[in-house]
Amino acid sequence: MEQLGFEGMPRRLYTCTPTRLSSWLDCPRRYRMSYLDRPSPPKGPPWAHNSVGASVHNALAGWWRLPLAQRTVAAAGNLVDRGWINEGFADETQSVRQRERAITMVEGYVAGLDPADEPLGVERTVATRTDTIAVSGRIDRLDSRPELVVVDYKTGRHLLTTDDARSSMALALYALATARVMRRDCHRVELHHLPTGEVLAWSHTTESLARHLRRAEDIAEEAAAADERMRDGLPADAYDEVFPPRPGPSCAWCDYRRHCPEGTEAAPSRRPWDGLAPD
Repeated sequence: MEQLGFEGMPRRLYTCTPTRLSSWLDCPRRYRMSYLDRPSPPKGPPWAHNSVGASVHNALAGWWRLPLAQRTVAAAGNLVDRGWINEGFADETQSVRQRERAITMVEGYVAGLDPADEPLGVERTVATRTDTIAVSGRIDRLDSRPELVVVDYKTGRHLLTTDDARSSMALALYALATARVMRRDCHRVELHHLPTGEVLAWSHTTESLARHLRRAEDIAEEAAAADERMRDGLPADAYDEVFPPRPGPSCAWCDYRRHCPEGTEAAPSRRPWDGLAPD
């Protein structure tokens, strides 16, 4: 998208995260509500599975920040316990059961780590840019083995495959951004699925990373054009022309479901704790 007003002015980069790009791709209406509407429409209640995921991610980040001598299995469990996010659960009993499950999951994962194998980064923000896009994001862990490896923790109940690592645009963008920040090639990405202990890995080629980047730029061009229409004073009765809904099964989990008749019709409502793994 070109900055308007003067011939020869540099292009205005579309600044985003992988999440923002995915939001546009999944549903332009949700994208508008999330990033452009001011004030943003009220969201639905918090999701319990997000509370579990955030609690686990925070604990693992905190574990690596401990002094080496304190990086024990028990310490990892204690970090989950102390930092537990108690939101979205059906009741206190369910929250307690899920906390115990998360403690067991994290302790089992940490038991397979070498505490002395210091990561290059934990919850590290990386960024890169092209002539079209300026993308940044925060990666769960960055390893050097000695090759650079982007590690992403997963806590969901759904089983993953190597194809999930291969096809993830977010992981590919993180690898490209890591290479720029570290000034070293980064091709390997990994999904660490804590519930099963599985590590799903993919080693990108320069060409496959470039394909992911081109896809991100194409999405960014569409979203940037829509953003510009909004900034130019798009009337509310034309919102759906530029930001149409894309109803489907995922509407059951949308934070803005209550504001979207099409999404309400597309999928049954979900309780805040329906995304949890069975106790």
